[in-house]
Amino acid sequence: MKGSTAREAGSGRTAASRGSAGAGRTSGSQRAPESAAASAWEWLKSIVIAVLLFLVIRTFLVQAFTIPSGSMENTLLIGDYLMANNAVYGAKVPGLGWRTPAFREPRHGDVVVFRPEYNDPVIDVVKRVVGEPGDTIEMKDRVVFRNGKALDEPYTDPDYLPDEPLPESGVGNYLWHLQALPAGVDRESYHPTRDSWGPLVVPEEHFLLLGDNRDQSLDSRYMGFIPRDVIRGKAMFIYFSVDQTANTPFPHFLTAARWSRIGDVIR
Repeated sequence: MKGSTAREAGSGRTAASRGSAGAGRTSGSQRAPESAAASAWEWLKSIVIAVLLFLVIRTFLVQAFTIPSGSMENTLLIGDYLMANNAVYGAKVPGLGWRTPAFREPRHGDVVVFRPEYNDPVIDVVKRVVGEPGDTIEMKDRVVFRNGKALDEPYTDPDYLPDEPLPESGVGNYLWHLQALPAGVDRESYHPTRDSWGPLVVPEEHFLLLGDNRDQSLDSRYMGFIPRDVIRGKAMFIYFSVDQTANTPFPHFLTAARWSRIGDVIR
């Protein structure tokens, strides 16, 4: 009997041990899916936070742009990649039409990024502010006068084509000039050219923008004053540049890079 009792006791301990081990295995198998789910949730939260931070920075602080045309040569070249400050003029809140408070308004000499409605499809464009609200702007033989004073513009492209008249009809016609001419200017005899036009009075909440390459720039001379509401940011610096026409070996973005332009502040 004693032996039987001992064996039963031993058997009980063995069964208890097996039961305990089985319970341990069940608990571990439950924790594994929970651990995987927790890890996936952490990854998801990190991705969502990263995307939100990217959108906030891109919308309200800085944004990257590329230069697709030569209208701002030689300040900006085709293939330049620039960073623009979206906060300085007040950033628009997507979908709401609100604008955050501006640090200051665009002013003469600023190189700005804006989104005009005259492009189809609508794309961002970079030009220079030449006229602010209330300014009187005119150009005589390629020299720009602001409120009667000739501007010193060392940034303009010195190579130029022969002058040509602005079109009287179609896209980019000059008829809008007639409403902006000050009193006393004979509208009947007004026939502006690319290099000689005005004087034009800039209305409130609008700006007159020109490209630094005055020969090949679709700007305010053709398309009219630019509303303040579409001006998005101030160009800051070039963070990368590549000569897209260079015949260089792979990888082109490295072998054709204009390394000397990287970091140039846009003035």
